[in-house]
Amino acid sequence: METEEKTQSLAGKASKTLIIAAIAIGAIYFTYNKVDHALHFESTDNAQIETNSVPVISRISGYVRDFSLLDYQNVKKGDTLAVIDDRDFVLAVQQANADLLSAQADLAAAESQLPTIGSNRTVAAAGVSVEEVALDKAKRDLARDEALYKDGSITLRQLENSQSAYKTSVSLLASSKTRVQQAGVQTGTANAQIQRAKATIAVKETSLERAKLDLSYTRIIAPSTGKLGKTNLKPGQFVQGGQQLFSLVSSDKYWIVANFKETQLEHMKVGQAVKIEIDGYPNQEISGKISGFSDATGAKFSLLPPDNSTGNFVKVTQRVPVTIEIDHAETLTGLLKAGLSVEVDVKVK
Repeated sequence: METEEKTQSLAGKASKTLIIAAIAIGAIYFTYNKVDHALHFESTDNAQIETNSVPVISRISGYVRDFSLLDYQNVKKGDTLAVIDDRDFVLAVQQANADLLSAQADLAAAESQLPTIGSNRTVAAAGVSVEEVALDKAKRDLARDEALYKDGSITLRQLENSQSAYKTSVSLLASSKTRVQQAGVQTGTANAQIQRAKATIAVKETSLERAKLDLSYTRIIAPSTGKLGKTNLKPGQFVQGGQQLFSLVSSDKYWIVANFKETQLEHMKVGQAVKIEIDGYPNQEISGKISGFSDATGAKFSLLPPDNSTGNFVKVTQRVPVTIEIDHAETLTGLLKAGLSVEVDVKVK
């Protein structure tokens, strides 16, 4: 009986020893893994998945005519998200087009004056040539008659006729030259009108393009592929130009922003491998690599950065945002959602 009790006692002691030994080995193994991990990895759980959130903005004011999308609905780049009543904008295009046609008609009228003015100038120039010849003849006749009158060969009446003919030729030549000058002025005026009409046409063309552009803005197009956010838009609602209607979360690109302590950055560099674990999908194996470091701590981006010069300084370990590129992110679009919390391990050694 005593032997049996001794045997049981020894067995119990052995079991306890084995349990203690197993616990000790487990603790040593756990501690070794922790130490080994700390020596070769830098980790943080202060990290989130990021993507581009694009605000969908109305570029014009008007009443919403068509909108039937649901919250968080998938859309593709180029899809029509909403339509604003375009009747006023169609009329604006028609008015701008009519103004352009009117300006073009004014240009045609101004250009049509040039041939007539040119013809008048040619006739006036020809008249100057004729009057110059006539004046030269009248001048010679007057000189001859004055000599003849001194000799008594002609009467005073004949001399007066020559003088009158000379003065008439002078007046006619002056009148012809004036007509030539007037034709030149008319040409300059017509050219100025043409230039003014061309400038008006350029303004009207710009107005027409502006009206067409405003008309195109009545269809609000998805700027990228992704999912809509919360939408409160209803048909018949009035929206202002520049008003944000809702947000579109782009699915074109995802990345991670991890905030590491400043004491963890010594051995970290771009290109190092990263193990990623999403809190919502802990069994999903995801990898990535460091793609960049912020040049400022997170505190510097806050609305009211701390001022350490006030005298109430308490040293606080700062965190620096680090961007991580996700490997094969296009195959994980069903899992990746902006704002999800993740844990990252960066292999530094």
